[in-house]
Amino acid sequence: MGAGSWGSTFAKVLGDAAASHGIERSIRIWGRTTDVVADFGRHRNTKYLGDIALPESITATMSPAEALEGAQVVVLAIPAQSLRAQLTDWGAHIPRDAVVLSLMKGLELGTDKRMSEVIAELTGLPQGQIAVLSGPNLALEIARSQPTGSVVACTDHETAQWIAESCTAPYFRPYMSTDVVGVEIGGIVKNVIALAVGICEGKEMGDNTKATVITRGLAETTRLAVALGGDLTTMAGLAGLGDLVATCSSKLSRNHTAGSLLGQGLDADQVGARMTQVAEGIKSAPAVLELAQRVGVDMPITAAVVAVLRGELPVDQLEPLLLARQLKSEGD
Repeated sequence: MGAGSWGSTFAKVLGDAAASHGIERSIRIWGRTTDVVADFGRHRNTKYLGDIALPESITATMSPAEALEGAQVVVLAIPAQSLRAQLTDWGAHIPRDAVVLSLMKGLELGTDKRMSEVIAELTGLPQGQIAVLSGPNLALEIARSQPTGSVVACTDHETAQWIAESCTAPYFRPYMSTDVVGVEIGGIVKNVIALAVGICEGKEMGDNTKATVITRGLAETTRLAVALGGDLTTMAGLAGLGDLVATCSSKLSRNHTAGSLLGQGLDADQVGARMTQVAEGIKSAPAVLELAQRVGVDMPITAAVVAVLRGELPVDQLEPLLLARQLKSEGD
């Protein structure tokens, strides 16, 4: 559900995984626009993936009911802030025995809920049928079959294993976890830290600065994840450090790009108008900060980014706030 760059790429992963194991698999993708849906008829998504060929096992439709009919796995790859409205609209078409896999990386504004929590609330599905996937997953690189790892998390280990087996392609290596909280928080907060690193890039700061922000950003992410019940070790893996490094370093990262534009002096509205796809960090950053404050977690980098997004802090005054904690041991 979602025919953007990541949804289309993951559909390709599922198709290539089946082909590599000699399995026949039918993959239906739901899109909102006629041009994108029609493009799948020639096994392409030119708007988002250029001329990369997609497996013939993928078909596209603009009908949610048609896409969801008889589905064993429902993959959600839509903007995080539209999830509630979309599930309210077509969630009843999700088969009750289906597993729902979230590719989304955001907190819902107003509720501060993770995507798996929103899915559980609106579908009524048990936790064992709701999974999340996260990691260093820049869509265009994966669409080009460049090797990467990822993490599939579900409270039910067998469900996580089944999904992992279903998306194991020659270039896509999933690992399994039962730490849904840690995997989701890693994927959410890294977008905010990538905005901060992008701002540093836009202001032409040095590599020392960016490395420091990435490292201290990981510390912020870890503090929040652990406070919410996540596993410390998750933050040292693909869904934590791996995703953070990729998103903060790559020119393909929407959040890094958005941060760079902020660093060059554009405001949040101007950045949104310039971007062709949603930078989830811009939408989720206020919710991340609100959640952190609610559970008593100190996140100075996140707070500084939110102040810039709200227009409360000129970007030129951001630098001293990025490292504005009292002197203490590095592990604190």
